[in-house]
Amino acid sequence: MTSFTTDQVQAIRRSRERVAKLHGELTRYGLVVWTGGNVSERVPGTQHFVIKPSGVDYDDLTPDNMILCDLDGTVVPGSAGSENNPSSDTAAHAYVYRAMPHVGGVVHTHSTYATAWAARNEPIPCHITGMADEFGGEIPVGPFAVIGDDSIGRGIVATLEGHRSRAVLMANHGVFTIGKDARDAVKAAVMCEDVAKTTHIARQGGALVDIPEGKIDALFDRYQNVYGQKPQGGIA
Repeated sequence: MTSFTTDQVQAIRRSRERVAKLHGELTRYGLVVWTGGNVSERVPGTQHFVIKPSGVDYDDLTPDNMILCDLDGTVVPGSAGSENNPSSDTAAHAYVYRAMPHVGGVVHTHSTYATAWAARNEPIPCHITGMADEFGGEIPVGPFAVIGDDSIGRGIVATLEGHRSRAVLMANHGVFTIGKDARDAVKAAVMCEDVAKTTHIARQGGALVDIPEGKIDALFDRYQNVYGQKPQGGIA
């Protein structure tokens, strides 16, 4: 079994706990059905990530059956949960972590409204201030790719590199989101479905109205850099 320091063992445990718990947010917000979807998190201070096991009911997910993988997507032998197969999307998550060192969390869902846009291979246009806040513009469509190797991961990276969106609609498939950690990526998945639904409903009533020129940048900057509370210890 791979040797870890005491600090790394503790970090792995914390990631296991977070990832197991965050899968509950996918069901809470109606982003998944049955055993579909997955959350992963890069373990701070290591070259590993934690991801859910394949085909296990959400109610049965625990920290101890989350699966620890290296950044090639190989399960760490002898680690907790290693007797189970990892998520079928593990290779995609691993590719994202290797190619995008700033990413600390990845989420995949087949949420209804966002996946409907993916089925049309149509980006979600930015006509809502909340979408400008969160994504800084449209949510793009990535290429069609099948599960089984890192093809999906390559498509995610190629689409999101240089793009402000933290969500991508993989053509004819579903949603992948990235974040600074797993919670941040889950938030992006929740917000992606919300704007997909609102924009779909709005379009049924007629043509969508553009946000005034330049305001998307201003909204994104304010939300990313001003909105919310200062970290503890910050200047009041």
